[in-house]
Amino acid sequence: MKIAILGTGAVGTTIATKLIELGHQVMIGSRSNTNEKAIEFVNKFEKNASNGTFEEAATFGEIIFNCVKGEFAMTALKSAGKGLENKIIIDISIPTDTSKGAPLSLIPELCNTNSLGEEIQKAFPNTKVVKTLNTMWSTLMVVPTMLKEGDHTNFICGNDEEAKNTVKKLLHEIGWKEGSILDLGDITASRGTESLVLLWLRIWGTTIGTFSFKVVN
Repeated sequence: MKIAILGTGAVGTTIATKLIELGHQVMIGSRSNTNEKAIEFVNKFEKNASNGTFEEAATFGEIIFNCVKGEFAMTALKSAGKGLENKIIIDISIPTDTSKGAPLSLIPELCNTNSLGEEIQKAFPNTKVVKTLNTMWSTLMVVPTMLKEGDHTNFICGNDEEAKNTVKKLLHEIGWKEGSILDLGDITASRGTESLVLLWLRIWGTTIGTFSFKVVN
């Protein structure tokens, strides 16, 4: 499958690496196709890795991962233009507000009664936004078995059932067990999963090591 990764940070490159290892063709997108970090990443692989602008990557991908920092995500997606049309966008970004420093909060207009996931879906109605993998450390996203043999919870939500099923299949391929993926319904559920970052950061600050959330009943 051809997959676009928007963003050259740790999350984007970690997911891209896993997908390339699984045999997918990956294009990593950034503001410029001369981005040194993107080029350095691509040069690590003999095949199935390329880089381009946000628009070039979006046009290339059958599925698009949004791994851009939350405060810049809408700008990046808008620059992707028509490349987003009729595509599945797997949104991993969190709308954290870094303008005031620590402790971090969420961007006011993207929390409580709204979310980044919803905002993306509203801005690009011809796409199918699926929110997932946004409540954990980047390596755990692609190696879920590194913690409790994968026995922890990955949330997923989105308006389109077929799109969610496609994403679930990709998650299974990455290594997520069926019982570890919890479908929360439509994209409004991203209000809850995005806000978990505030708790996640506090737990991470205790230096307990790798951790994740698990729903038990």
